[in-house]
Amino acid sequence: MLSLRGPLLIFSDLDGSLLDIHTYEWQPAMPWLDKLQDNQVPVILCSSKSAAEMLDIQQDLGLEGLPFIAENGAVIQPDVRWEMGQRHINGMTHREIRPLIEQIRQQAGFKFTTFDDVDERVISEWTGVTRYRAALARKHDASVTLIWRDSDEAMARFEAALAQRGLKCLQGARFWHILDAGCGKDVAANWLIAQYRERENIEPTTLGLGDGPNDAPLLDSVDFAVVIKGINRQGITLRDDNPRRVYHTRQAGPLGWQEGLDHFLS
Repeated sequence: MLSLRGPLLIFSDLDGSLLDIHTYEWQPAMPWLDKLQDNQVPVILCSSKSAAEMLDIQQDLGLEGLPFIAENGAVIQPDVRWEMGQRHINGMTHREIRPLIEQIRQQAGFKFTTFDDVDERVISEWTGVTRYRAALARKHDASVTLIWRDSDEAMARFEAALAQRGLKCLQGARFWHILDAGCGKDVAANWLIAQYRERENIEPTTLGLGDGPNDAPLLDSVDFAVVIKGINRQGITLRDDNPRRVYHTRQAGPLGWQEGLDHFLS
């Protein structure tokens, strides 16, 4: 079906996919991560996390220097070997988005708490990560992360107010993320695939793995997709859920990640 001899690119979500949603463990995925590294298959992390967090996690996983997609596609880090190794920020910056959200909150009285409203101690309590990692989580370049504390009906009005200002709201495994309406994991992945074609002179096959609604655009844009069993009540709805292209795992987190790669690559 798919071959490690490639050329192959793997795009992976983090929380609830490669990382356990509760413990952030990734050990069950280690044998595959080692095998992919041995075969020089890039694993491109693709998350709502900040770039500062992603660099830290890349180091933990032995993926330093590879491209990554942060903040749901609003931030792209190219491969460090490419001469344009500078990080790309797409669309509006965090500094531009923050006052727009504040304006909407004051006008309509929506109930939510952003990462900017609290300190790393609170974020550490919300997420279970260390204070150090929580401090990195607050370093947004091009999005705002929040906990929604209002009704579904209010969310529909909030999304309409965001859209009027060129913004959109994405639901992750735990939080909601506000970013430029023109950004997305799919847009960022397509940009990176084009860079690989041009710079590495390859025509790669692409495999994506994810568990949350915000992963759907990414999983729709790759050749093969693994939908990892998640905690979100909505699950993931894909445009093309053909079983030849898409595999739904029975297990969650890194065990599901391992199961998905076993399915397509064993």
